[in-house]
Amino acid sequence: MARRSNISPQTRKVLAALAQQPQAWRHGYDLSRETGVKSGTLYPLLMRLTDQGLLDSEWRQPLEPGRPPRHAYRLTADGVALAAAQATEIPARAVPAVQIAPGAAT
Repeated sequence: MARRSNISPQTRKVLAALAQQPQAWRHGYDLSRETGVKSGTLYPLLMRLTDQGLLDSEWRQPLEPGRPPRHAYRLTADGVALAAAQATEIPARAVPAVQIAPGAAT
């Protein structure tokens, strides 16, 4: 698996949510509610992750009669590995900058 260095905060949120239960099928609506990622960002992101082989996707039949089928997503093995790698990385902006006063001894 190639290293992906430009992972957006939204992608990190979605990967973290999916990694909580990597084998469970999740609907986009549920992921949106859990992560706060808006649908206009979420669905293109899910399609991109699927195209990259990080997610499996399938149409799931509704539990209630008369409802349309829904797309569901879950992590692939590569997706699980990427989610685990992202969970161990600390984003640069999360680490506060240390300022040294002028003339301070180092």
